[in-house]
Amino acid sequence: MALWMEAGSEPKTDKELADFEAISALKQSTAFELKEKGNEYVKMGKKHYSDSIDCYTRAINQNALSDAEQSILYSNRAHVNLLLGNYRRALQDAEDATKLNPSNVKALYRAAKASFSLNLLPEAKGLCEKGLQHSSSNEELKKLAKQIDIEIAKEERRDAEVSKAVFSAKALVSAFETRGLKIGNPMYQELTGLKKPTLDKNNILHWPVLLLYPEIMSSDFIEEFCETDMFSAHLDMISFVIPPKYRYKNSTNC
Repeated sequence: MALWMEAGSEPKTDKELADFEAISALKQSTAFELKEKGNEYVKMGKKHYSDSIDCYTRAINQNALSDAEQSILYSNRAHVNLLLGNYRRALQDAEDATKLNPSNVKALYRAAKASFSLNLLPEAKGLCEKGLQHSSSNEELKKLAKQIDIEIAKEERRDAEVSKAVFSAKALVSAFETRGLKIGNPMYQELTGLKKPTLDKNNILHWPVLLLYPEIMSSDFIEEFCETDMFSAHLDMISFVIPPKYRYKNSTNC
């Protein structure tokens, strides 16, 4: 009987061929039934998602359907894994689906969505483009493609800002070293905030400078004190009133 045939062997008699076809038809029917059952479980909600995955897996394991139908099974399982937040599994299933049927638009969309959720932006963009090649009017793919483009633009801006900050920091350190300066820990941040030294395009340092007047419990803060400036230039702009109790009293005896 065909049930006892070795794997990979071909039926040799009419009886074996009939048995083989009957078994293939049964497995095919079982796979379709499991697929439909899996679809029903998805419609029943989150509590039954694991049941739907089990059905799709059992249907796949029948190995009885065409590549196009097997692709749908993998794509359906990818969909449920997306709903569960299992993005790695969803991506793997969607990729397996597209290997079996490269024009499976739903699988391409789900692969793109999983990649996007995993922050694999270039991959997600490429998958969207492939999907739109097969279905240029697909609204889901268009919407996802826009979201991906927005995130790519944000990431590029962040990268540019980081690169600029790193370049500025290196230039500042180089300026300190060139001048033989050693920088200690910041002090009086409650008065100065997070203001830090800066280096302008002419390679001139600008320092945050705090002037303390302990006698009168007062202070002045100069946010950008250019290293080429004289103190007098800033002091001329600073004015404060000395409280009466601290004023010097000149008295003489008559």
